[in-house]
Amino acid sequence: MSGPIAGLLVDLPVRGREVVVVGGGVAALGRVAALRASRATVVVFSTDPVASVADFAERELITLHEREVTDEDLANAWLIYAATGDPQADAEIVSRATALRRFCLIGTGLASHEPAGGRLKPGGRVVLVGGGPGDPGLLTLTGMRAIQEADVVIADRLAPLAALQWVRPGTEIIDVAKIPRGEFTSQEEINRLLIAHARAGKSVVRLKGGDNFVFGRGGEEWQACAAAGIEVQLVPGVSSALAAPALAGIPVTHRSLNQGFTVVSGHVPPDDPRSTLDWAALARTGTALVVMMGVATLPAISAKLIASGMDPATPAATVADAGHPGQRTVRATLADIAAATVAAGLVPPAVTVIGSVAGFDPLAPE
Repeated sequence: MSGPIAGLLVDLPVRGREVVVVGGGVAALGRVAALRASRATVVVFSTDPVASVADFAERELITLHEREVTDEDLANAWLIYAATGDPQADAEIVSRATALRRFCLIGTGLASHEPAGGRLKPGGRVVLVGGGPGDPGLLTLTGMRAIQEADVVIADRLAPLAALQWVRPGTEIIDVAKIPRGEFTSQEEINRLLIAHARAGKSVVRLKGGDNFVFGRGGEEWQACAAAGIEVQLVPGVSSALAAPALAGIPVTHRSLNQGFTVVSGHVPPDDPRSTLDWAALARTGTALVVMMGVATLPAISAKLIASGMDPATPAATVADAGHPGQRTVRATLADIAAATVAAGLVPPAVTVIGSVAGFDPLAPE
């Protein structure tokens, strides 16, 4: 055997243990998300966190301190991760941790080699990758390989950000999070970034949660790239419209309960001039209704469905943070689901299922 030995590859049992991440920029995104997925108690120190990291903290998925890390902070950690994106700053954190006899990891990802089989194609393209509901284990193998061979990854906050630990060294990560009623990257700017990097000859991955074509604006991004003469490849993802109910134990169809389901957007209430849905007709379909982006408008949606003839006692459920360690589900009747969602403190991202399947009991006889 020849060549240097880099070190010992081990799995660390971080669940329930405090892990300090120094850095809250794009260099830290993959590691923070992966630690969350491993159910570690994640504490981030950053004076300038990107929107997705700030969103994790707002949703109480991590603890964020917007200040410099102190030696006391490091001494209290079970594990430290230096992910500032600045090699000199990371080396300083490692030195401080070593002096405190604390183990410190360094770097932005695990990948240090080309994907199996080598790179598929040269750059100058955009790959629209649907990442599934948030758990990196639900990302497709094709999606994972696209991330591994990307030169640039442009990621949303609801994407499986833990997958960013698979990028090659030198890959540029761009956070374009759209925070509800908060920080916002316009679709026009996202389109510009896709085109600019692809024109520079790079392989660009647009990483989203769910599926790009199910309320993901993937069609708009494809159109923008096509108009600019950029090649686009598509990697479908597991839509949250299906995954969120399934992860909560709710089948959107069941032979003895219904014969279909309807997926709708609830981003505007039924009586809003911008709404193009016939809610009265939806109330009579007999299918399960899967409402996405409808937490804020759920009171109006429920009232409209009931006024249109749907039984107020119809089972309903709201699933928040599906595919994440903090996933929560509340169940109630149609009449009460909006109030129950608020009382439980559920916030976006969340999916609401309305219909007989929302009361599904796997132990109930057919």
